[in-house]
Amino acid sequence: MSLIPRSNLFDIDRFFGDSWPQGYESQSNAFFAPRVDIKEADNHYEITAELPGVAKEDIHVHVKDGILTLEAQTKKESKEEKDGKIIRQERRYGKYMRSFNLGTDIEEGDIKASFNDGVLRLEAPKLTPKAPERRRIAIE
Repeated sequence: MSLIPRSNLFDIDRFFGDSWPQGYESQSNAFFAPRVDIKEADNHYEITAELPGVAKEDIHVHVKDGILTLEAQTKKESKEEKDGKIIRQERRYGKYMRSFNLGTDIEEGDIKASFNDGVLRLEAPKLTPKAPERRRIAIE
């Protein structure tokens, strides 16, 4: 498979095996790696990423030097709680980031993206293999 997820030092959940106590996680400047599924079909790869609570306008996907990067951001609601204090807050706020090495068999210019119900779907077409050419070389 050509699509290789790049390691992300900011993915605290995976670093600590999803067991970091909730109270110690700083939400203000946190980076999160969204959960992804990668599927290979005959003519393309498909990456599906969970981005709950993210608006379509806050998602940015780009390709540079063979690396596909997806970034998104959610902002904490800045409303004053008048009904009482928050006892526990588990929703994530901050920046999501994930990168993938595309390899050599991806058609970078034809990657498509769609977003629906908090799920980003990227389709990366494979290059069509060219049959080796036989050409005559003139003898001088």
